[in-house]
Amino acid sequence: MTDVVDRATRSRMMSNIRGKNTKPELLIRKALHKKGLRYRLHVSHLPGKPDLVFSKYRAALFVNGCFWHGHDCKFFRLPSTRRDFWEQKINGNRERDCRHISALRASGWRTLIVWECVTRQKAAIPFDLLIDAIQNWLVTAKDPAFIDLGGIHVQRQD
Repeated sequence: MTDVVDRATRSRMMSNIRGKNTKPELLIRKALHKKGLRYRLHVSHLPGKPDLVFSKYRAALFVNGCFWHGHDCKFFRLPSTRRDFWEQKINGNRERDCRHISALRASGWRTLIVWECVTRQKAAIPFDLLIDAIQNWLVTAKDPAFIDLGGIHVQRQD
């Protein structure tokens, strides 16, 4: 299937997509702040500039978009046009994510990825349960491989 808009229009549309202060990130930030958790945003001296940095707990939280980071969920579908470009782009994003998380963990930071799909209204788990799980992960200083929310979407990345 060919694109419905010309190349210049598509380029302009894609350049307007934000990397910071996205809707899922804002939802999580507001909910965690309401619970009394304080954080710094997009700390540039840390690898990958984590979305939320909890220095008190030495923890970094990333809120990843399902499309841009190639999450295995119903919201990720590789575009049919310029397939090679998109495969390269998304695989590059995944590799860079792994490098950043490895560097953070090597320097003693705990890391957590929250996927965009788990913040949506029709997510498999209630949003309040997600926020409680994140809060519990932060304050207990435990670093499980997965936060069990019905076995989906919130995971620690090694």
